[in-house]
Amino acid sequence: MSGHSKWANIKHRKAAVDTKRGKVFSRLGREIMMAARRGGPNPDINFRLKLAVQKARANNLPMDNINRAIQRGGGEGAQENIEEFTYEGYGPGGVAILLDIVTDNRNRTASDVRHLFSRHGGNLGESGCVAWMFDKRGTLTIIAADTKKSEDDLMMVALEAGADDLRREDDTYTVVTAPEQLETVREAFVAAGVSKLEAEITMIPKSTVTIDGADAEKLMRLMEALEDHEDVQNLYANFDIPDEVLAKLEA
Repeated sequence: MSGHSKWANIKHRKAAVDTKRGKVFSRLGREIMMAARRGGPNPDINFRLKLAVQKARANNLPMDNINRAIQRGGGEGAQENIEEFTYEGYGPGGVAILLDIVTDNRNRTASDVRHLFSRHGGNLGESGCVAWMFDKRGTLTIIAADTKKSEDDLMMVALEAGADDLRREDDTYTVVTAPEQLETVREAFVAAGVSKLEAEITMIPKSTVTIDGADAEKLMRLMEALEDHEDVQNLYANFDIPDEVLAKLEA
C-alpha cells in the first residue's frame, strides 16, 4: 500500500494548492471520453464511464464539460485520432513506475517520456518489465476531515461490504477491494453517510522499495514531471519514502 498511499497523498496535497485547473479538467474530460469510446456512452452499463463521471463531479467538472466528453467519446462530432496505452520504466533507486497514456501522437509522447526518465535518473523500459509488480484493485479514497466517522466505524462498513482492507495514512483513508466489488462497496459507504469519497480502479504495488537521500529527491522530481505531462493520465509507483524525508522534500 505504501507506494500507492504516499503518491496519492502527495497528489492530494498538491491539488489543494494547484491553480492549474484547466489541466485537471482536461485529464478528467479525457478519461470520460476514452471510457465512452471503449464501452459506450451509457454510464448505467459502462462501469468505467460511471466511475469517470463520479470522479469528475467530485472534482467540480461542469456538467456541460462532462456531457461534451461523453458525446465526443460516443462518436458525435469529428472523431479524434486518440489512443491509450501503458508505458513502464524504472526511477531512481530501482523504483517501478507505470504510466497510463492518452495521446494523439504516440511518437511525440514516447520521446517526451523517455526524456523525462533520462533527465531525472530513470529509464523507460520494455512492455511488461514492471507491470507484474502491481495488482489491479478498486479503491475508495476518503479524506478524514470529510467524515465524522471513526476509523473503527469505517472499517466495519468496509468489511461488511466485502472490502479487503482499510488503511489510514496522514489525513486519508484508503479502502481496497476487488475491482468487481468497487461499486457495491462505494454504495455501502454512501448508505452509511460517507458521501464525499473518490472511487477508482487503480494499480497497487505488491511490494515497495524504500528510498531516501538523493534518490528520493530525484524520484520526486521525476514523478512530478511525469504527473505534469499532458499525455499522462495516471501514474503509479512502488516507492516508500520515510515520512521525515518526505517532509524535508516538501518543505
